[in-house]
Amino acid sequence: MKRSCRDARATRRIVFRGTPLGDAQFCRIQRLIDGQLGITRQEIARQTCKSFGWRRNNGLWAVRAARQLLVRLDAAGSIRLPAPRRTQGRPRRCNEAAMVGLGDAASMDVVSSSPLPARAGSVLLVRPICSKELPHWRAHIERFHYLGDAALVGESIRYMAYLNGELVALLSFGAAALRNAPRDRFIGWDEATKKARLHLIVNNARFLVLPSNRSHDLASRVLGATLRRLSQDWEHVYGHRVVLVETFVDTSRFRGTCYQASNWTCVGETKGWSKSGGTYRFNGQPKSVWLYALRRDFRKQLCSSAARCSRQERLMALDVEKLPLHGQGGLFDILDDCPDARKARGLRHKLRNVLAIGVCATLAGVRSVAAMAQWAAEQSPETLKILGSKRGKPPSERTLRRVFSTVDVAEIDRLTGQWVAAQQQSVPGDGLAIDGKTERGSRDGEIGARHLLSAVMHSNGTVVGQVDVDSKTNEITRVEPLFKDMDIKGKVVTADALLTQKEVARHLVEDKKADYVLPVKDNQPTLRQDIETLNLDAFPPSTHDD
Repeated sequence: MKRSCRDARATRRIVFRGTPLGDAQFCRIQRLIDGQLGITRQEIARQTCKSFGWRRNNGLWAVRAARQLLVRLDAAGSIRLPAPRRTQGRPRRCNEAAMVGLGDAASMDVVSSSPLPARAGSVLLVRPICSKELPHWRAHIERFHYLGDAALVGESIRYMAYLNGELVALLSFGAAALRNAPRDRFIGWDEATKKARLHLIVNNARFLVLPSNRSHDLASRVLGATLRRLSQDWEHVYGHRVVLVETFVDTSRFRGTCYQASNWTCVGETKGWSKSGGTYRFNGQPKSVWLYALRRDFRKQLCSSAARCSRQERLMALDVEKLPLHGQGGLFDILDDCPDARKARGLRHKLRNVLAIGVCATLAGVRSVAAMAQWAAEQSPETLKILGSKRGKPPSERTLRRVFSTVDVAEIDRLTGQWVAAQQQSVPGDGLAIDGKTERGSRDGEIGARHLLSAVMHSNGTVVGQVDVDSKTNEITRVEPLFKDMDIKGKVVTADALLTQKEVARHLVEDKKADYVLPVKDNQPTLRQDIETLNLDAFPPSTHDD
């Protein structure tokens, strides 16, 4: 029999997204539930996120994770949720397994949904699945993987791997394990830092090479191809990159050869406990823990202070009234120069108002169009009127996407970059990083992928300017156009070793009155030798008298 809520609350105390939950918090959630008759569980989770400030790293409310938490609390008797309005979960496993009754036929169905021409030689392609491929992905895992299919926890991405157009492997990645002692010792984590940085680690939950397509090096090749794109895919979907991947290998069944061949590191074994619902049970089957670093400085990324991690949450409380929106040099004055390609008939939101909402949402820390729409919907009617919305109504996500697809992005960057940078000048010790990136998915037939050189704020990753890098030139020649209309006087500019050039340094110091920190590597042996000869470690800049 379920215990009474009062008794359960007295014994339950958990921590969720850095918030300790006890008797007072459970009562607060229950009052929210009882105060609105007929409210759905989804809406309860959304309002709970707003009440406690639980957000994902891209700025969206953590509704899915909060809903899972509420279901567990309801099962434990800590709160009373209304009955679900529809049956939860996926179709039964036996139905999914029936979808691959012939195995190879289902494989052909998956391939035909995204046809790939067979080529001479061995061509390996790994890509995330689309929504219509999910049933087939689950059916293959259910039939051929010894653990079967299981729901992925938190943020997750599923992949399919094709060899010469034929489906050969399937993988999935989800949220990292909360308790993993060998991993935590290897990183050097304390409990507070782990809770703040755990989202930068992902777990390789499933890896299946189909039985009819096994070769001596296929598994390691698929792993390598997936890991090379994993962090960028994660940033594209969830608004942040990941720096470390973990997985668990059952040593009674496997030796982990493919992980070893892919340069993973075995850091120890678990004690034989597994999570079952909201508790842990002893299964007597220790598993080896393997890790793969996606960045060389992964320890620095994972062990940085928790205070810096919370900066994004602090930026969410943006005071729009204090921003210079009107008058000469204000945001609206700048955006008035942007041409509107839309037809005038039926327009509910002016172009400058939609763009102003997007710029302010970016300053608030959001990193996706969906998060921009959510940020706008959470603003008061008075705030939206300040941003120019009619009757204080926010634009929808669809409107934001339609507007952003019609404007000249390069022109918007040029007009707003300097204004955005000016709003960040109060951040102490902040600077600009020059970074060149190739835009994924921008290749079109014979037209090569688009390459951009961007100026990014150190404090929060806000892009304040960017320029195209044509295939006939390089990043070095594009530094001057990048800073042409940008006031960076007194700022510190950092870049990678590619931009450690005399012309770049001269332009920053003499023309823009800025400072720089540029690395010197072995590709410039003379300069590096000169620096080593100066023995600068013995004379730090703070000791200079001149």
